[in-house]
Amino acid sequence: MARFDTNRSAEMEVFVRVVDLGGFTQAARKLRLTPSGVSKLMSRLEARLGSRLVTRTTRKLALTEEGQAFYQRAVRILAEMEEAEREAASGAAPRGRLTVNSNIPFGMLHLMPLIPRFLKEHPDVTLDLMLTDTTIDLMQERADVAIRVGPLRASRLVARKLGTSRMVVVGAPDYLARFGTPKTPADLAAHRGIGWTFPRIRGGWPFKRGDRTEEAMPPPVARASDGEVARRLALGGVGLARLALFHIGPDIEQGRLVPVLQSYNPGDREDIHAVYVGHTAPLPARVRAFIDFLAEHVRVGDSTLKRSGDGWKLVG
Repeated sequence: MARFDTNRSAEMEVFVRVVDLGGFTQAARKLRLTPSGVSKLMSRLEARLGSRLVTRTTRKLALTEEGQAFYQRAVRILAEMEEAEREAASGAAPRGRLTVNSNIPFGMLHLMPLIPRFLKEHPDVTLDLMLTDTTIDLMQERADVAIRVGPLRASRLVARKLGTSRMVVVGAPDYLARFGTPKTPADLAAHRGIGWTFPRIRGGWPFKRGDRTEEAMPPPVARASDGEVARRLALGGVGLARLALFHIGPDIEQGRLVPVLQSYNPGDREDIHAVYVGHTAPLPARVRAFIDFLAEHVRVGDSTLKRSGDGWKLVG
């Protein structure tokens, strides 16, 4: 008879098999144990937990309320253990569930168009994609990869740069027709702005004055929860907004948004990184494959904003 290692995972597997197969004898046959051996393992598990998990009658076996809760959790744990072993044994073959978090603008414009290709190249990977401008805790949310735009906070996360994008103050043609085009940052006091519902690192918008940088910002008439909401408010003529060029480049090219105060633009950029937990152990193959895929295929840069007579510029 094969020896069965009586550790926690073994006890858990015995319990799940007993429930799935409907009895001690059936589980013993499947696990190559004796019915008495299965009974002892079940008694040991119940004694360790201090709860009765099953009730036994001559005809059938029934789960207690505690047993039902433990069974559901045990099934998930055993499945995750099996996946972990399978992934480790398969070496470089990406497989399993990949959880990715991204801010909304980058996710919509640059991530989602690439997802079909990634999943086609890695058919054994299943993807959970969450788009939110809220900065999440990767460990707490059990996320594998997060896309961060802007300055990175000090942390133990590993970051891989995907690109960079300049910031631009823009307004819709309709807004500028109604309120005029600001000529200097001081003019912003008489304009309407689009702010944020969450705190930003910088209080106002930066503008260069010779070799100095000053801050100014129009009084916010509306506040947005994320960059895409701010973009849509700007497109609707609500007010001026300061947004990343990777997000609004097509709007500028097609005349839906017009850059203003470009001669005062300090040229600051927002870097875009993929961050992940990677210090403590080798990366799972699915995470490594996704990071490498993004680094190869994401194209974010400053290649727009032309027109030069009355303004704009910034081509490369």
